[in-house]
Amino acid sequence: MAEETPLFARVALIGMGLIGSSMALAMRRAGLAGEIVGAARSAATRDTALRLRLADAMFAEAAEAARGADLVVLATPIGAFGAIAAEIGEVLEAGAIVTDVGSVKGMVLRDVAPHLPLNVHLVPGHPVAGTEHSGPEAGFAELFENRWCILTPPDDAEAAAVDKVAELWRRMGAKVEIMPAQHHDLVLAITSHVPHLIAYNIVGTASDLETVTQSEVIKFSAGGFRDFTRIAASDPTMWRDVFLNNKEAVLEMLGRFVEDLTALQRAIRWGEGETLFDLFTHTRAIRRSIVEAGQETAVADFGRRQPAQGE
Repeated sequence: MAEETPLFARVALIGMGLIGSSMALAMRRAGLAGEIVGAARSAATRDTALRLRLADAMFAEAAEAARGADLVVLATPIGAFGAIAAEIGEVLEAGAIVTDVGSVKGMVLRDVAPHLPLNVHLVPGHPVAGTEHSGPEAGFAELFENRWCILTPPDDAEAAAVDKVAELWRRMGAKVEIMPAQHHDLVLAITSHVPHLIAYNIVGTASDLETVTQSEVIKFSAGGFRDFTRIAASDPTMWRDVFLNNKEAVLEMLGRFVEDLTALQRAIRWGEGETLFDLFTHTRAIRRSIVEAGQETAVADFGRRQPAQGE
């Protein structure tokens, strides 16, 4: 029986961090690319990617990787997208597709689209998946399984190009949703960006208190604080770029959060137990809905605790 033709002949991954390396592994597992090449500024990253067989070839310059590719994936921090698009624009072949994995989509249309030739297709994307780890050794092929990938194509995007990118993500295990870029950025501001901002802030506050409490903050870290530290361990460059490029939506959601926090503060001050109980009951139901939707596990400790041998 003949092998199925790969979905893409040559895929160029610009950036080989957690998402880029996971895509490389997932595409290899599913036979989605005839050839995978990558680009990374760091020689150490290039060497690691080759050692792990994430790519057939690695380049220091994005244009060298993008030359001859029918799919180019921007997988660096989003602050670099504009410069990369300017670099690769001149070497992209007619009919090539450019996509990305950033968690802000409006800026992709703003910073990337102007540098691409008219005969190249732009299909922005965002796999809603990740861990607190980064770098080429952090990747694993199963990262996208049962996760959502949101595509935000411009109004004039070619349907066939959008369908091909959607098929890529489905074959890597993801579920695909299509929505306008502006709506994506508003939704992700509350589901991802503001929670990360809160995590960074509360861990920073705890760090300031560390000297006051004589190391008790770290010593007696409970589950809630541990989860905050896990989120706050995420790549600082990536998150700096996210907040700078989605600031309107983040500030809008942050303002709403501050209003709700003030109401909660008032309920605690005045002993409004019923208000607190109603809020906690409602949020507990949200948690159950997330588990039922398959976006988290009901396993003890959220599945992060590894069972001891014999358990």
